[in-house]
Amino acid sequence: MPIASIFNYIGVIVLVVLVLILVVSNIHVVQQSRAYVVERLGAYSATWNVGLHLKIPFIERVVKKVSLKEQVADFDPQPVITKDNVTMQIDTVIYFQITDPKLYTYGVEHPMNAIENLTATTLRNIIGEMELDQSLTSRDVINAKMRSILDEATDPWGIKVNRVELKNILPPKEIQNAMEKQMKAERERRESILQAEGQKQSQILVAEGEKQSTILKADAEKQAAILHAEAERQAAVLRAEGEAEAIMKVQTALADSIKLLNNANPNDQVVKLKALESFEKAADGQATKIIVPSEIQSLAGLAASFKGLLEDEKK
Repeated sequence: MPIASIFNYIGVIVLVVLVLILVVSNIHVVQQSRAYVVERLGAYSATWNVGLHLKIPFIERVVKKVSLKEQVADFDPQPVITKDNVTMQIDTVIYFQITDPKLYTYGVEHPMNAIENLTATTLRNIIGEMELDQSLTSRDVINAKMRSILDEATDPWGIKVNRVELKNILPPKEIQNAMEKQMKAERERRESILQAEGQKQSQILVAEGEKQSTILKADAEKQAAILHAEAERQAAVLRAEGEAEAIMKVQTALADSIKLLNNANPNDQVVKLKALESFEKAADGQATKIIVPSEIQSLAGLAASFKGLLEDEKK
């Protein structure tokens, strides 16, 4: 093979290799949550999102690779002056996200420096309208105001501010000492209030216990009285029932005796004698005046004569 042909062959191979290297070097794979800003001949051409892209050599170039994830920027403490002329050191943390890579690339030079300076000036303006105590207790208000202002100001830059947090608020040393003394006094005051409240609750509980004890004692005495009265009532009922039963038995016996007497056909003398016995029982009562029938009077005289004869015979 002639030497010229060999050189031609080698040149073709080198040219092919160079073309392959050039083509491969201009193949770009855009990853998830990223975007590439591409210029063509110095002017904005396109924004490449996720996927495979081929760049035209020497004509197009990737100007900026932008992350679309939410990012955090922690800025150094900034001196701010409150409405009552107290100088404090406040550092902020900003959570932001790039929403438009083109505006982020061409909207402002050095976007992070711009955001930091904008944050410092916004913080000074907001704190300057507040007094020290208000600024220390109004973090949520300050955060909301700063987020609203920064989000509106950074919108032309393709940036969205999601959150703003005041990381630290550092007042002067003498202010800190005064605040610590105030907090100590407040804690001692709360402790005294809690002790007094505890003693009050203890006294209330003791009085409540005594009240419950008195109520229970009165209830017990009331129940005892009720049970005693119930026992006496039951005893009276039982006594009355006993007396009624006794009377009933006496009346039953009397009725039986009369029945037997009737069955025996008694003569007049026996009837008169029974009447005399009844009269004797009536005379034993509390009556002050007794009317005696004539039959009983004669029978009584006969009984008195018979009694006298018996006494004479005994003598």
